[in-house]
Amino acid sequence: MQSFEFSSLTWIIGTCLLGGVLSVVIAAFFALNAQRKWVPLLVSYAIGALLAAVFLEILPHAFEVAPSVEAMTGTVLLGILLFFTLEKLVLWRHCHGDHCEAHAMHDEAHCPDAQKKQGVKFTAVTQKAPSIHVHHHHEAHDSGRSGMMIMIGDTFHNFVDGILIAAAFMVDTQLGLVTAIAIIAHEIPQEVGDFLILLHSGYSKKQALLFNLFSSLATMVGGLLAYFALQTVQSWVPYILSLAAASMLYVAVADLIPGLHKRTAIKDTLMQISLIFLGVASIAITKWWLEG
Repeated sequence: MQSFEFSSLTWIIGTCLLGGVLSVVIAAFFALNAQRKWVPLLVSYAIGALLAAVFLEILPHAFEVAPSVEAMTGTVLLGILLFFTLEKLVLWRHCHGDHCEAHAMHDEAHCPDAQKKQGVKFTAVTQKAPSIHVHHHHEAHDSGRSGMMIMIGDTFHNFVDGILIAAAFMVDTQLGLVTAIAIIAHEIPQEVGDFLILLHSGYSKKQALLFNLFSSLATMVGGLLAYFALQTVQSWVPYILSLAAASMLYVAVADLIPGLHKRTAIKDTLMQISLIFLGVASIAITKWWLEG
């Protein structure tokens, strides 16, 4: 039993720390170099990985250890409603670029471009294919307000991710690895969006990198707290797994998929579908490899 606890704790610390740092470093590479055009491809892959992790690993394990199936499905429903409410409070906003509702529209008082246009109350980003280019206002930044708001929300999100990873590893190492892979797959495009918003808010490249690295440490904090807390309340584990499923479902269906619909060309659609299936396949292959 002691060796199992040590093994679980090692996996939790390793995946939370390495996964957080790795996602930030990869995101920085995409955000600060020309390869940022690849980010929409990462989003499609992340959708497949998230959905596969939910339906191939997390929910089946939750049903196995749950007191009842109804309790788990009810928790998933409650989790989706909870994350919707948190997003409304701007704690769960994930921007994979600057063409999102939270950052694409400014009122007249805070938009330098609008001051040049008489009679125009609002300016909005043109609805087109999702782009990772920044909606610039070269005349002024927002004094870092939007960037700091995103960092607060992202830190909270990373903290919750750590809890979900810890709960998964405490059930099974295979489940923990699949959960961590799916979370990291989504974190990369999310962190790219965070980088661009910080840069747009007036932060330097170095500051943006340091802020994102600091925020990623919340994953390990959440994982450690969950590990020690769940030692005494093992009955909570299936409910935490159901919340993990709700989180991933909500992110994939409510956050990521709508952005794909903005690219309607046949070539883009085929690429999106292919990468979603690739995300699903990567989780399925990981599951098969770990079981073998």
